[in-house]
Amino acid sequence: MSTALVLFTRDLRVHDQAALATAVREAEHVIPVFVFDEQLLSGRCSAPNRLAFLRDSLADLDRSLQERGARLVVRRGDVVREVLRLARSRGANAIYMSEDVSAYARRRHARLGQACECERIQLRTFPGVSIVPAGELTPSGGGDHYRVFTPYWRAWSALPRFERAAAPRRVALADGVRAGDLPSLKSLTRLSPSPELPAGGERAGLTQLKRWLPRGLAEYEERHDDLAADRTSHLSPYLHFGCLSPATVLARTEAGGEAFARQLCWRDFHHQVLSARPEVPRCDYRPRDDRWRHSKRLTEAWQEAQTGYPIVDAGMRQLAREGFMHNRARLIVASFLTKLLYLDWRVGAAHFDTLLVDADLANNVGNWQWVAGTGNDTRPNRVLNPIRQAHRFDPQGEYVRRYVPELSGVSARAVHEPWRLSAAERRALDYPKPVIDHVAAAEELRRRREPGGLDQAAGLPS
Repeated sequence: MSTALVLFTRDLRVHDQAALATAVREAEHVIPVFVFDEQLLSGRCSAPNRLAFLRDSLADLDRSLQERGARLVVRRGDVVREVLRLARSRGANAIYMSEDVSAYARRRHARLGQACECERIQLRTFPGVSIVPAGELTPSGGGDHYRVFTPYWRAWSALPRFERAAAPRRVALADGVRAGDLPSLKSLTRLSPSPELPAGGERAGLTQLKRWLPRGLAEYEERHDDLAADRTSHLSPYLHFGCLSPATVLARTEAGGEAFARQLCWRDFHHQVLSARPEVPRCDYRPRDDRWRHSKRLTEAWQEAQTGYPIVDAGMRQLAREGFMHNRARLIVASFLTKLLYLDWRVGAAHFDTLLVDADLANNVGNWQWVAGTGNDTRPNRVLNPIRQAHRFDPQGEYVRRYVPELSGVSARAVHEPWRLSAAERRALDYPKPVIDHVAAAEELRRRREPGGLDQAAGLPS
């Protein structure tokens, strides 16, 4: 009897899961397995918000597999060692998994491939983390990836849609396999998660998609930047962990126009950049001649949501409370850090990576570099004025008041610029003064970026 092992990584679902569907079709017995990788647990994946969401997602996946007659087999340790041990013990002749693009994922795949070759076990990979696999599209003029989004979007949009895999009705688990227990969150991390995290898992993702579609999709193009209304989909954590197939989300949303499809395309775009340039989590995609400032005080003010700019602090507090931040707020706080405080984008990316449930490496780094002017933005010197952004996308100050209760009693006229209140009114607020003058900082940035400009940022307090 043939036995196949399906290694789950960032594809925690049963619908449109090509590795699982193919294994069920081709093998008599299937062993679905997830390995808590000790190497990742000691690094970036020790983030408690993502681990809490991951546990939810794995518990949901196990329930889905039980409904089909199987169990999710859970192990902890080195992925290659645990997978090979399980494959040997059950006589598995093939391992199925989804491909991924990070440097770590590629090293894992290479190690597993070498081990499988020695054991004469077939290793097969399938798309599923992105809609269009990284490397599928390359520029007609040469090069291994698209550097600019718009031509990638045109090529991506012209591709025929890939066939999606149906969820298997039954998964025949190999006899004698010990499923193992899902470890507690406390055994995975010593840190506590944020208080208002979304529930993880395929069921929760499908519920959120169903809840958002009727109204959110129709209004997406017009209102996705509206901070107070919060009409974004909130699907990003489910896409990051593969609780939802991005191809399924595209199929369910494509009739609503191209605005949301472009967001899914941006996700694929950043994946193909990371695949071609695995060093971008550490290095500038487009290196610059000038240097970042270093300021512990300014860094901590930004991280702790004490910058004195309400729209910035509201975004950072939403992140701390929910493990999520509205996309427009992400642009504002990132531009504030990199363009006005002139602090290294890696500082911001690391902080987001610690707290965001949806901190997909390709998208987190890609978006930070885009805002910082070191990535794929064709206008690298653009600066978002935090006050103009606040008045445009939160005109009544509802988003700010939601997350900055110190300003709950301030009128819409003054809520984004509380420093304009009288001295007595400011003292009553218990809210910090602005850490910088954003107008002066923007002018300093302009001078710095001019040919022959400043080598050190002046006028910014350290």
